[in-house]
Amino acid sequence: MKNKPRLSYRIQQFKLAILPPSQAVETGQIRTYLTPPQLVLFRRLQRSEQWHAFSVLHKLLESGQKNGDVLTAALLHDIGKIHYPLNVWERVMIVLVRRVAPRLIKRWGQDTPQGLSKPFVVACHHAEWGADLAARTGASKLTV
Repeated sequence: MKNKPRLSYRIQQFKLAILPPSQAVETGQIRTYLTPPQLVLFRRLQRSEQWHAFSVLHKLLESGQKNGDVLTAALLHDIGKIHYPLNVWERVMIVLVRRVAPRLIKRWGQDTPQGLSKPFVVACHHAEWGADLAARTGASKLTV
Protein backbone atom coordinates (compact mmCIF):
# COMPACT_ATOMS: atom_id res chain seq x y z
CA MET A 1 0.00 0.00 0.00
CA LYS A 2 2.96 2.31 0.54
CA ASN A 3 3.52 2.73 -3.22
CA LYS A 4 -0.13 3.47 -4.05
CA PRO A 5 0.00 7.21 -3.22
CA ARG A 6 3.29 7.53 -5.14
CA LEU A 7 1.82 5.76 -8.18
CA SER A 8 -1.21 8.03 -8.08
CA TYR A 9 1.09 11.06 -7.89
CA ARG A 10 3.12 9.86 -10.88
CA ILE A 11 -0.03 9.21 -12.91
CA GLN A 12 -1.23 12.75 -12.14
CA GLN A 13 2.19 14.14 -13.14
CA PHE A 14 2.10 12.20 -16.40
CA LYS A 15 -1.41 13.43 -17.22
CA LEU A 16 -0.34 17.00 -16.49
CA ALA A 17 2.73 16.61 -18.72
CA ILE A 18 0.82 15.27 -21.72
CA LEU A 19 -2.33 17.36 -21.22
CA PRO A 20 -1.34 20.57 -19.44
CA PRO A 21 -4.08 23.13 -18.83
CA SER A 22 -4.59 25.34 -21.87
CA GLN A 23 -3.84 28.52 -19.96
CA ALA A 24 -0.86 29.49 -17.84
CA VAL A 25 -1.10 29.91 -14.08
CA GLU A 26 -2.66 33.32 -13.50
CA THR A 27 -0.11 35.93 -12.52
CA GLY A 28 -2.39 37.33 -9.82
CA GLN A 29 -2.36 33.99 -8.02
CA ILE A 30 1.42 33.93 -7.69
CA ARG A 31 2.46 37.58 -7.67
CA THR A 32 2.23 37.60 -3.86
CA TYR A 33 5.10 35.10 -3.67
CA LEU A 34 7.32 36.06 -6.62
CA THR A 35 9.24 39.23 -7.39
CA PRO A 36 9.09 40.47 -11.02
CA PRO A 37 12.44 38.80 -11.91
CA GLN A 38 11.27 35.54 -10.29
CA LEU A 39 8.01 35.74 -12.24
CA VAL A 40 10.02 36.06 -15.47
CA LEU A 41 11.88 32.84 -14.57
CA PHE A 42 8.65 31.10 -13.56
CA ARG A 43 7.12 31.91 -16.96
CA ARG A 44 10.06 30.17 -18.66
CA LEU A 45 9.01 26.85 -17.10
CA GLN A 46 6.98 24.53 -19.28
CA ARG A 47 3.26 24.98 -18.67
CA SER A 48 2.97 21.58 -16.96
CA GLU A 49 5.83 22.53 -14.61
CA GLN A 50 4.15 25.84 -13.80
CA TRP A 51 0.99 23.98 -12.82
CA HIS A 52 3.00 21.44 -10.80
CA ALA A 53 4.70 24.26 -8.87
CA PHE A 54 1.34 25.97 -8.34
CA SER A 55 -0.04 22.68 -6.99
CA VAL A 56 2.87 22.41 -4.55
CA LEU A 57 2.19 25.98 -3.41
CA HIS A 58 -1.47 25.15 -2.76
CA LYS A 59 -0.64 21.99 -0.84
CA LEU A 60 1.65 24.00 1.42
CA LEU A 61 -0.98 26.70 1.92
CA GLU A 62 -3.61 24.06 2.72
CA SER A 63 -1.27 22.53 5.30
CA GLY A 64 -0.99 25.90 7.03
CA GLN A 65 2.38 27.02 5.73
CA LYS A 66 2.71 30.80 6.00
CA ASN A 67 6.44 31.39 5.51
CA GLY A 68 6.79 33.46 2.34
CA ASP A 69 10.29 32.17 1.63
CA VAL A 70 9.06 28.58 1.69
CA LEU A 71 6.08 29.46 -0.51
CA THR A 72 8.38 31.19 -3.00
CA ALA A 73 10.58 28.08 -3.01
CA ALA A 74 7.50 25.99 -3.84
CA LEU A 75 7.01 27.99 -7.01
CA LEU A 76 10.69 28.00 -7.96
CA HIS A 77 11.72 24.48 -6.92
CA ASP A 78 12.08 23.22 -10.51
CA ILE A 79 13.32 26.46 -12.06
CA GLY A 80 16.68 24.92 -12.98
CA LYS A 81 14.87 22.82 -15.59
CA ILE A 82 14.58 25.90 -17.81
CA HIS A 83 18.19 25.30 -18.89
CA TYR A 84 17.31 21.98 -20.54
CA PRO A 85 13.54 21.44 -20.90
CA LEU A 86 12.52 17.80 -20.91
CA ASN A 87 10.07 15.95 -23.12
CA VAL A 88 7.49 13.63 -21.59
CA TRP A 89 9.42 10.52 -22.63
CA GLU A 90 12.56 11.88 -20.95
CA ARG A 91 10.65 12.41 -17.70
CA VAL A 92 9.24 8.90 -17.89
CA MET A 93 12.75 7.56 -18.46
CA ILE A 94 13.99 9.27 -15.29
CA VAL A 95 11.16 7.80 -13.20
CA LEU A 96 11.66 4.30 -14.58
CA VAL A 97 15.45 4.26 -14.21
CA ARG A 98 15.20 5.75 -10.71
CA ARG A 99 12.86 2.87 -9.84
CA VAL A 100 14.86 -0.02 -11.30
CA ALA A 101 18.48 1.19 -11.21
CA PRO A 102 18.78 4.33 -9.06
CA ARG A 103 22.59 4.32 -9.03
CA LEU A 104 22.64 4.75 -12.79
CA ILE A 105 20.92 8.14 -12.46
CA LYS A 106 23.88 9.52 -10.52
CA ARG A 107 26.44 8.01 -12.91
CA TRP A 108 24.66 9.12 -16.09
CA GLY A 109 23.90 12.48 -14.49
CA GLN A 110 27.59 13.41 -14.53
CA ASP A 111 27.74 13.37 -18.32
CA THR A 112 26.98 16.30 -20.65
CA PRO A 113 23.30 17.24 -21.02
CA GLN A 114 22.77 15.87 -24.50
CA GLY A 115 21.32 12.78 -26.08
CA LEU A 116 20.20 10.00 -23.76
CA SER A 117 22.12 11.40 -20.80
CA LYS A 118 20.30 14.77 -20.87
CA PRO A 119 17.35 13.77 -18.65
CA PHE A 120 19.67 12.27 -16.05
CA VAL A 121 21.92 15.34 -16.01
CA VAL A 122 18.81 17.50 -15.50
CA ALA A 123 17.58 15.19 -12.73
CA CYS A 124 20.92 15.43 -10.94
CA HIS A 125 21.66 19.11 -11.42
CA HIS A 126 18.44 21.10 -11.81
CA ALA A 127 18.30 21.85 -8.07
CA GLU A 128 21.73 23.51 -8.04
CA TRP A 129 20.98 25.34 -11.30
CA GLY A 130 17.69 26.51 -9.80
CA ALA A 131 19.36 27.66 -6.59
CA ASP A 132 21.76 29.77 -8.64
CA LEU A 133 18.92 31.27 -10.69
CA ALA A 134 16.87 32.02 -7.57
CA ALA A 135 19.86 33.65 -5.88
CA ARG A 136 20.37 35.88 -8.92
CA THR A 137 16.81 37.19 -8.48
CA GLY A 138 17.56 38.19 -4.91
CA ALA A 139 15.73 35.26 -3.30
CA SER A 140 16.36 34.72 0.40
CA LYS A 141 18.83 32.11 1.62
CA LEU A 142 15.90 29.99 2.81
CA THR A 143 14.26 30.10 -0.62
CA VAL A 144 17.56 29.29 -2.32
